[in-house]
Amino acid sequence: MTAEGFLEGRRLQMARGVLLQCIMGGYPPARFYGSDDGDLALNADPQQIHRLPWSSQPRALAICDADELSGESSRLSTRGQLKEVIVRYAARGLAPVVATELEFFVFAPNTDPTQPFQPPLGLDGRREDGHSAFSVSSNNGLRPFFNEVYACMAALGLPRDTFMHEMGVSQFEINLLHGDPLLLADQTFLFKHLLKEVALKHGLTVVCMAKPLAHTPGSSMHIHQSLVESASGRNVFSDEAGEPTAMFRHFIGGLQAGMADFTALFAPNVNSYQRLCHPYASPNNACWSHDNRAAGLRIPASSPVARRVENRLPGADANPYLAIAASLAAGLHGIENELEPTPAIQGEFAVPDSLSLPCTLHAALERLKRSQLAKELFGNEFVEGYVASKTMELTSFFDEITPWERRVLAAQA
Repeated sequence: MTAEGFLEGRRLQMARGVLLQCIMGGYPPARFYGSDDGDLALNADPQQIHRLPWSSQPRALAICDADELSGESSRLSTRGQLKEVIVRYAARGLAPVVATELEFFVFAPNTDPTQPFQPPLGLDGRREDGHSAFSVSSNNGLRPFFNEVYACMAALGLPRDTFMHEMGVSQFEINLLHGDPLLLADQTFLFKHLLKEVALKHGLTVVCMAKPLAHTPGSSMHIHQSLVESASGRNVFSDEAGEPTAMFRHFIGGLQAGMADFTALFAPNVNSYQRLCHPYASPNNACWSHDNRAAGLRIPASSPVARRVENRLPGADANPYLAIAASLAAGLHGIENELEPTPAIQGEFAVPDSLSLPCTLHAALERLKRSQLAKELFGNEFVEGYVASKTMELTSFFDEITPWERRVLAAQA
């Protein structure tokens, strides 16, 4: 849109079906987004209008809400779904506090998708070989790229907590500072967009797939969550004596009740389950534990004022608005219904069947499609449309024969 048109307040409209566009570019049948496929209004959030610092010409980006022409938020909008969950907490005098940890890979350009990704050539002319986890010098070869990433984050007002090299080859992680859930979802979206744009300028490829490399840890988007009183800012997960509260237990109980139904929202792609089936600290379960990375719900070691629940299921490929909305909605469901969690699990443990989660996209979509809880929290229109779009993606995946099948099965009698 031209700057003049935007500043004049010209209304920007978009077909409803675009919110259900699948990743290959197609759409499910029109019945899933209104048979007329009428327009939505895109209304810019005045706090989320940014001049893009990496662009060589003046250019800006505005994060918008997708609203029906009658004024209410579209039920197909993931940003709208998150805003609705926040309103439900506010009605109880509570405000969620969220932080995201996003992992990603930096690769050389990959012009042939049939070939594996490779680390980029560093300033020393060599490719990383995978022994740099948590090293203070591990990204020196990519210093010009990261320097511009840091500068662009500052220009966009994206505060960062820590940045580190992760366990994978040329894999990195950023921890964004905790705050309002909608703000953190916006910041996570902006950061992923920033990464890809700056990488292109430097002749690199940033990949936020859940599992881009075999035999290597995948990339997560862990979500840290706590609740505070809206009026006082007090963390309601801890009492005056610093002990866990009933609300803390109920929040965990709600997450345990919802994680299997919502797995397709946390792990939205076929590749998501490559990460979950080869754990590397990516637990595919609804167990909870104190400071145990094998549990899907981890309570990090912290002071009572910082007591929080870390949801370790979402991958880096998850929609941050939807993943945060689903996690918070499940916790609120537990609070509203006073659900009690299972006992905490410590050390090495076997996952009970009742706490295991779907391990394929097909199974996760079937679970979501049958979920009455998901329909109550997100509405039939959203759940049915989401399942329809993701089913198209799954069908497209099954339309191709993989190299593994040709390599291993062709010689079979």
